[in-house]
Amino acid sequence: VQLQASGGGLVQAGGSARVSCAVSGGTFSRYIMGWFRQAPGKEREFVAAISRNSRTEYADSVKGRFTLSRENAKNTVFLQMNSLKPEDTAVYFCAADPSIVTAPISTKQTAYDYWGQGTQVTVSS
Repeated sequence: VQLQASGGGLVQAGGSARVSCAVSGGTFSRYIMGWFRQAPGKEREFVAAISRNSRTEYADSVKGRFTLSRENAKNTVFLQMNSLKPEDTAVYFCAADPSIVTAPISTKQTAYDYWGQGTQVTVSS
């Protein structure tokens, strides 16, 4: 299974950006998909996740500003980020959790077996 993250870049505070994650080599529709981020000098943290039936969960820090969606026909998830703040600056990683159908969304990195390479989002003040 391969995950390819793309998008992001340099954005001004208050602006918007979108990162995407395309999955290949597996059964995308079965995966819980998550996004994590890691800022310089900080630990990787949970951002958002989406279940097989598109139920979502967000970190408190991004709730109301970020929206995660999935398009199973394209094997892709999209993280739309609005009202960006300098503290959103980080490398964003997508991940896939192939747990059984009834598994809940997890915010823990250890639940996710497959990871993308990360994409940089920089928010300037």
